[in-house]
Order: sequence, then C-alpha cells, then structure tokens
Amino acid sequence: MKELSIGEVAREAGLSASALRYYERAGLLPAPPRRSRQRRYTEAVFGRISLIRLALEAGFTIGETRLFLSGFSEQTPPAARWRALAVRKLEEVNALMDRARRMKLLLETSFQCRCPRLEDCEQFLRAAKRKPTSSCLG
Repeated sequence: MKELSIGEVAREAGLSASALRYYERAGLLPAPPRRSRQRRYTEAVFGRISLIRLALEAGFTIGETRLFLSGFSEQTPPAARWRALAVRKLEEVNALMDRARRMKLLLETSFQCRCPRLEDCEQFLRAAKRKPTSSCLG
C-alpha cells in the first residue's frame, strides 16, 4: 500500500497542508501514522476529504461535519446521518433566505429616501413604527 506525504495529499486534493493539519486537529481526519516524524497517508484519505468537502459545501460547520463523521454509532448508515443533520441545516438555510429576502426588500425600497435631512428620516421611521417595508420618501 502506497504511503503519501502530507504535501502529496495536499497537492492531489487541492488543499494546503495546513488545511489537512487543521482537519486532523478538528477531528475530521484521523491522525495518520508517522514515519520519521512525518505524516504518512494512504489513498483512503481522499475519500474522507471528499466527505468533508461535501459537508462543508452543504453549509455544515466543522462541528457538524465532525458529528456526521464520528458522532453517530457505527451502525448508523450515512444516509440517516445526512438526514438528521440536514433537517436542522435546512431550518437555518430557510431562515437565512428569509433574512436575505428582507434585506433585498429594504435595499430596493427603503433606501430610495428623498428626505432633505437625517432628522426627517428619523421622524418618518419613528412614525412608521419601523415597518421594514416602509419607505422614507419624505
């Protein structure tokens, strides 16, 4: 079985060596054996890196990714792990999307202000009781 240095793994995976060391410290990659004090990986590490990338791309945090990889019993199949984490993550994503829609609406409407002074904007907003869709048109 061919052993790879951290530099070889990093190059082939398109990561930095420091990212691999970070993943190891964070508990995402198991600590590889060392030869002459250097990390030596097998090609199996690329499968784990692919899972890590998939989880991070889906928006999972390092902690959530660690939970996916090692926070379930070994008998829990990957699909059940993904579903358990995805339910929570989808709630977060939906909340982010709602916030983004509100931000977009504010940017498109509220900032078309024609008030001559800041004080006029302040008075308008107080009177409108901070309705997020109101527009300060003076």
